[in-house]
Amino acid sequence: MKTLPAYTMRFLLYGVLAAPLLLFGLYAFSEHWFFPAFLPKDWTTAPFIRIVADAQTGKSLATSLGVAFLSSLLSLLVAFPAARTLGLQKFRGRQLAWLIFFLPMVVPPLAVGMGLNILFMRLGLAGSLFGVVLSHLVPTIPYTIFTLAGVFAGYDKNFEHQARVLGATQLRVFFNITLRLILPGLVVAGLFAFLISWSQYLLTLLIGSGQVLTLPLLLFSAISGGNPTSIAALALLFVLPPVLVIAASARYLNQHGNTVREQY
Repeated sequence: MKTLPAYTMRFLLYGVLAAPLLLFGLYAFSEHWFFPAFLPKDWTTAPFIRIVADAQTGKSLATSLGVAFLSSLLSLLVAFPAARTLGLQKFRGRQLAWLIFFLPMVVPPLAVGMGLNILFMRLGLAGSLFGVVLSHLVPTIPYTIFTLAGVFAGYDKNFEHQARVLGATQLRVFFNITLRLILPGLVVAGLFAFLISWSQYLLTLLIGSGQVLTLPLLLFSAISGGNPTSIAALALLFVLPPVLVIAASARYLNQHGNTVREQY
């Protein structure tokens, strides 16, 4: 049996990935599309514009963007020292530290969410935006630590030592040497954190206590309503920010790679 050419396999893969988005687009920009019609007969942008212009949609979108951005930033700040230590140093208990950091990934999310809900209720953080942001650190920090630790595993500290010998302060070494060398890794780690936080549903529902409405919560609410047009429009809106973030990150990494190649 002959294997399919590479371009055929690639076309099939792209087709499988694009099929849900295509289906959402057909539902979001049409009306009265019922089986057995192959394509909608009436095309219109009114349902999509109505969903996007809705005040609740705009508020949930802004909340999701704010939570994802803050979670990414805090995740990088918390993960940076841990990743640097794990990536550069060999010490007793290093494997135990890895286990502790990755424990939230193997514990059932419902158990983690219920535990955080009880803790945050006692701390007065349940039902608050800041509480939701903190809860999102639980699934995002392991990924940021893993990504940054891999970056620091190939990092040469001699650049920092040379800069200190030449009289640079610790702060200047950090911004001019360390940060510049690991910046692509920071972008990738921040991208992972953003995508994980953006798609969080369970933790937002439990910690937010119904008072913090994000786009995933609104989308699940629309699914329970059973209106395919509203579901499709919200699904497209839900997919758009991650696609833009990934495209911007890929563009930056590509430009950074070209700059490095030109220098060397």
